[in-house]
Amino acid sequence: MPKVSDDHLAARRSQILDGARSCFAEYGYEGATVRRLEEAIGLSRGAIFHHFRDKDALFLALAQEDAERMADVAANQGLVQVMRDMLANPGQYNWLGTRLEIARRLRTDPEFAAGWTQRSAELTAATLARLERRKAAGALRDDVPTDVLLGYLDLVLDGLIARIASGHAGDNLDAVLDLVEASVRRKP
Repeated sequence: MPKVSDDHLAARRSQILDGARSCFAEYGYEGATVRRLEEAIGLSRGAIFHHFRDKDALFLALAQEDAERMADVAANQGLVQVMRDMLANPGQYNWLGTRLEIARRLRTDPEFAAGWTQRSAELTAATLARLERRKAAGALRDDVPTDVLLGYLDLVLDGLIARIASGHAGDNLDAVLDLVEASVRRKP
């Protein structure tokens, strides 16, 4: 039997995650049945679950991949830039529904919450590190603890995601993000 290359396995995993992302975004976690996942991904359940133990593992892998992408942008350009990117290219963020599903499952599924807390630490760490660097450089307010700034930005991010996912992203959200950015900057 021929050995499958690492490149082929990575490409197949990427195909599965891309298809699952659109399926979860369209139908939510519960509505993304195995049949719908098969149709969205274009592979059989055997091929899908060869790479992922079950639907939950697939969803967690997808959420982790999305959190890593956000962490990269947050670490280099800040969490407000993540939000600006969402507004500029909402079509590239079809994982917004996935983020809402994560929030729902955090509330209703203690096992998921425990696993997600470990996986989401990377985004939190990246954002916190950038805030600390910006604060040390004198660019951010020093009258508010860094963890409070982080909580504030996370709250704005969650609100923005809910707004975009519900189809109510208005033209004034860029101005809102300008206001958010100004509110965390150090006043001269």
